[in-house]
Amino acid sequence: MAEKKNLFSGIQPSGDFTIGNYYGAIKNWVKIQYDYNCYFCIVDLHALTVPQDAAALRRRTMECYAMLIASGLSLEETTLFVQSHVPAHSELMWLLNCFTYMGELSRMTQYKDKSVKQGENVRAALFDYPVLMAADILLYQTHLVPVGDDQKQHIELTRDIATRFNHLYSPTFEIPEGYYPKTGARIMSLQEPTSKMSKSDTNENAFISLKDAPDTIVRKLKRAVTDSEAAVHYDEKNKPGISNLIQIYASACDMDIENAQREVEGLSYADFKLRVAEAIIENLKPIQAEYARLMSDKAVLEEYMKVGADKAERTAVKTLRKVQKKVGLVPRGR
Repeated sequence: MAEKKNLFSGIQPSGDFTIGNYYGAIKNWVKIQYDYNCYFCIVDLHALTVPQDAAALRRRTMECYAMLIASGLSLEETTLFVQSHVPAHSELMWLLNCFTYMGELSRMTQYKDKSVKQGENVRAALFDYPVLMAADILLYQTHLVPVGDDQKQHIELTRDIATRFNHLYSPTFEIPEGYYPKTGARIMSLQEPTSKMSKSDTNENAFISLKDAPDTIVRKLKRAVTDSEAAVHYDEKNKPGISNLIQIYASACDMDIENAQREVEGLSYADFKLRVAEAIIENLKPIQAEYARLMSDKAVLEEYMKVGADKAERTAVKTLRKVQKKVGLVPRGR
């Protein structure tokens, strides 16, 4: 029997998880957790690239951890942990900085986009966080990284850094590859369907949170942007709003776009939106119940976090020690 490949993915605790996070990433994590050695990480250090309220960040980190378990991640099958609980991430980042070029980082599209929003006082962390992302991935000798199209650049940078290090010294890092799910990879905003749904969107009608009540979900779907044609069919270019809702419905019902479109063909926009809302509500009902149970006992949740961090650290430290030795650092005495 072939040995399982290692898979790593991280998610920021920057707000309540949305159906975009769930259908685009988390649901896929649940499906693949038995096929790979999975390392799933709440990347709280990445969240610090923008200003944070300390108490809110701690609360969201706990909530995100609970929601991932409630969504179906198994603590026995996966390694689920908080990034800052494993110091090797920060340590390896510094070492990888010594093998990363300014030009590579300045070409990152996400840096260009986000730096405009930060104005003149752009944080160094925003420029440098792709190196932390590379450390996240390389620590676990990762073969596969589930990513959307907007993260392809970061995977390529990670591969370049790892290849450079392996060439300068000797094979140390596994060269990771992107893992691109076939469906549900990109759920768009309900208000601006040409932009990806974001849990940090200031317009609450633009996204559906995994914690939203049924009546809230129905209300947000009713207000979702569509068009004046009143025909339910998939056409990303000319009907982005309706196409997005068809994608959401397909993801909620575990079917492809063609079958989803066939099922809702002929419905009025109002009936179609209600059908989408009902599918989402049905998906979220058991998740919300388990989430409430987990959040009622913070001590148990903290113990789960500790177990996950210890499990992750055993692998991460092995890689870090190899790197430290190869670059010439004196090992610490016992």
